[in-house]
Formats: sequence, structure tokens, C-alpha cells
Amino acid sequence: MNNVFINELSQVPLQSRSLEITERKGLGHPDTMCDNIMNQISVDLSTEYVKRFGTIYHHNMDKGLIAAGGTTVKFGGGKVNKPILIVYGDRATFKVGNEEVPVNEIAEKSTKTWLKKNLRFIDPDIHVKFQSEIKPGSAALQDIFSRKKKGQYLGANDTSAAVGFAPYTEQEKLILGLEKYLNSRDYKKEHPEVGEDIKIMALRRGKKVDLTVAIAIVDRFIKSEDDYFKRKDEILDTIHTWIDDKGGFEGVDVALNALDVRGRGLDGLYLTVLGTSAEAGDSGQVGRGNNVRGVIALLRPMSSEAAAGKNPVSHVGKIYNMLCYKIADRIIDEVNGVEETYVWLLSRIGRPINEPSVISAQVIPQKGISMKSLESSIEEIIDDEFDHLDDFCSALADGHVGLR
Repeated sequence: MNNVFINELSQVPLQSRSLEITERKGLGHPDTMCDNIMNQISVDLSTEYVKRFGTIYHHNMDKGLIAAGGTTVKFGGGKVNKPILIVYGDRATFKVGNEEVPVNEIAEKSTKTWLKKNLRFIDPDIHVKFQSEIKPGSAALQDIFSRKKKGQYLGANDTSAAVGFAPYTEQEKLILGLEKYLNSRDYKKEHPEVGEDIKIMALRRGKKVDLTVAIAIVDRFIKSEDDYFKRKDEILDTIHTWIDDKGGFEGVDVALNALDVRGRGLDGLYLTVLGTSAEAGDSGQVGRGNNVRGVIALLRPMSSEAAAGKNPVSHVGKIYNMLCYKIADRIIDEVNGVEETYVWLLSRIGRPINEPSVISAQVIPQKGISMKSLESSIEEIIDDEFDHLDDFCSALADGHVGLR
């Protein structure tokens, strides 16, 4: 490809810097819920379009909102006073020829299925209301889909830039792994009081890490204030044990539910009825949470596009966002001598998605390695990914490649 730029990046790799700040919003955080729900709707809509018409039609489900409901927490179990509101926005194809596509019904069914699978205490038929503001797409964007000829790629339906990085730092791996551990089925069996809404903020200074962990504790499992703090200490012990088993740091200090205050009863505790702050305390929105790698890496360049919910065949905000990370991963895994890499892709609206305006791989070589020795291998990886772009888009469409 003629528009590939590979250059050496003159900076210290993030892993070697003295300061690093990273965040992870867990499975039950309202922003993460929003991203995953809207992305699942796109996957299910894509499946429906292919089933009915043999191809994926125009849709972008990347505008979504969770408006917090209302609850009353209580030792032994509180109640939901006002349901959570989930609002769907943006555009989809409602009609092909004379055949109607039940877009709103698919959106609601996808949401209910995702909630039942991922949040133990939400009954979407009782605890959630749905509001659809999905409308038919603009004529110009829908027309992109009708222009495709056999063997050709669709034109990009946006002018968009994306960036991906590799590898993870040890801190990024730490908070990703910890949230996955706390939200695992095995952990929930031992600690059912741990809700799915888990947020971790990490600060590394040198090799010492401070973690601020917020966990929505489920009130039905808590008998009293003393019981809350007893269980909190037990959870904190399991966190320290898990971290100690990983090693790699000189010390990790963990502050769990740092707003808690003894002696204030229910007002001084982070208790929830359903295991998520979306029930009363916090709303959510697509694009405000983790990047597609599952973290908020505050000292790295990040794409401004939200990949969640965008269509997987023409919207570069999804395709390039995901592809940048795949290319970056392959560079690290397959090219000897690369310390860290950042991969950039830029589209121009209307141009085929396999013809980006620019592809840039910025590389920090390992000590003693020349950039010249790396370039051809990196170009081969980029060429190979674009040669198999159809396969990648198919994996996005069926959910085999998704958010972390």
C-alpha cells in the first residue's frame, strides 16, 4: 500500500515512565453497560439483516443513554422505586423493499438478553424501562450501501481517525485482570454481595501502585453496618491475595469503597439493591467508558470515536478502532525488536474502507534495534490485515471480535 508510514517514535515506553494513570470501568458500570448493550444491538441487527436479505444494511446504534432509576437500600434487601431508563438513539434501516424490519423490538430483546446474562439482580421486565429514538438513516448514508458492487468494499460512512496501541503495561493488565476476577462466576459464588458495578482507578509511581476500587455491595446479603465492614475486610483480603499472586510491583496499596464512614449507618455505606449504580446513583452513556481494549489509558493517545454500536461494514469508527489494535498486537507478537507501538488509521467519507487516507505505525524499537530492520515485517502485517478485511468485518458483525 502506498499510504503506509512507518516511523520511530522518540519517547519513553509507558511501562518505563515514572508515572502512569489507568482506569477500568467494570461490567456493571452504567457506561460499560451502555457500550455493551448498544454493541449487542448492532450484532443482532446485523444478524437479522443477513438472515432476511443476505447483507448488512445501514445502521449505527452508537448513541445510547442509561438514566439512573431510584431505589431505597436496606439491610437484608431494599426495593426499587423507579426503574432504570434505557434510551436508544441514532439510525437504522427499518424497511427494505416492502419488508419491515422490527428494529425497536430487536433492540429491546437484545438489551433484555444482555442484562439477564450479565447482571444477576436486574429483572429487565420489572426494573427497566425502554425508550426508542431510533430513526431511519439519512438518504446519503443509506445510499452508500446500495453503491457496493460484487467484490468491492463499501465506502466509509464517516471521516474518522483511530489509534491503537500494544502491548498492555503491567498496570493495565493488573486492573483488567482484577475486575475480571471480581466479576467472575467463581468469585460471585464465594462473595455474592459483590455487585457487577466495579470501578478501578490505578496510579503508578515508579513500581508502586495505588488502587482506588469502588464495588457496589448488594444490600440483601448485608445484615448490619458491622456485617458490611466485616465483608468489606474479607473482600479486601481477597484482592490483596490475588494481587500478591501476580507480582511485578514493589507495593500495591488498595483503598476499597473509600467514601465509607463508620457510624453513619446506611448513609455511610456503598450499598445497592441491584449491584449497579445505574439503579439510582449514576447514569451512563456510550463512549464515556473504556476504550475497545477495556481500559482508559490516560497517558496514551486515544480515539475520540465510540466503537460500540456502529455498523461493522462501513463505519470506520468501529472498523478502524478495532483494527488498529489488532495490527498493533500483531506487530508486538510477530516482529522481534519492538518495545511499543501505536497504529493510526484515517478514513475519508465515501472512500472504500480498504483504502484509508493514511496508515501509520509509530514504533519504539528495543535497544540496539534499527527501524530499517523492522519496516518490511510491519508492512507485511498491515498488507495482510487489509487483504483479509472482509473476514475482520464479518468477525465484528457476528460478535466474535468485540469490546473487552
